[in-house]
Amino acid sequence: MDWLETPDDISGLTEGMTPLDAANSGDLLVVLPHPDDESFAAGGTMALFADQGRQVHYLCGTYGDGGRRMGNPPIANRESMRDIRERELAEACRILGCSWSMLGLRDKTVEFEAPDRVAGLIREMIRERRPGTVITFYPGHAVHPDHDALGEATQRAVAGLEPTERPLLLAVAVGSPDALERLGPPDRYVDIRSVARRKAGALKAHRSQTQLMFEQLESGEADADERTQAFRRESFAVEKFYTLPRTTG
Repeated sequence: MDWLETPDDISGLTEGMTPLDAANSGDLLVVLPHPDDESFAAGGTMALFADQGRQVHYLCGTYGDGGRRMGNPPIANRESMRDIRERELAEACRILGCSWSMLGLRDKTVEFEAPDRVAGLIREMIRERRPGTVITFYPGHAVHPDHDALGEATQRAVAGLEPTERPLLLAVAVGSPDALERLGPPDRYVDIRSVARRKAGALKAHRSQTQLMFEQLESGEADADERTQAFRRESFAVEKFYTLPRTTG
């Protein structure tokens, strides 16, 4: 992984943001819709929480079996995709040091589920595990309808708890640079440089989804792609989050 070089100074990437201290933020629950979302969005944070002795759990909304990527050359087909993505998720979570479970929703249809029903399932998990911190997607700022819908359900889940039960609720926003600029900067960050290789390893475990990306990174082909360079430079150095209101309405 010679391509993985993190910057010595991240101050330019985190200006105005408050660091999230894994040692003092309680256990961690991550609620996202697909296998590999956890590694892309919060893999470094999950690894750091686990290293601090915190319980880390990934509640994955779907099996991701409706996706188009099947490896290059293909290692899956439509019938085998669910089992392959579940095995990839298990390996990624092993690398990150976390447990995982499935909500069992249907891929690409989370937006059509009754939000209160999905929120109720997530709320049950929060009450069971009592995390100090929950990470999800930022509703309305996550590009994919599944991302938006599960982010909204997670926010509803937290809002439905008693005030003393509500964990810190953090969100990942995804989108074009213009869209993120309109949203404004995140307010929290985690320095993940010490676990960058574990995050990369977890992403590699999702082979059906990331094989081509890593082939490009490791061959140097991606150097000509400005967005991929930015991904390589930032995504293995810091993870950024927005603090969401823990009430709705």
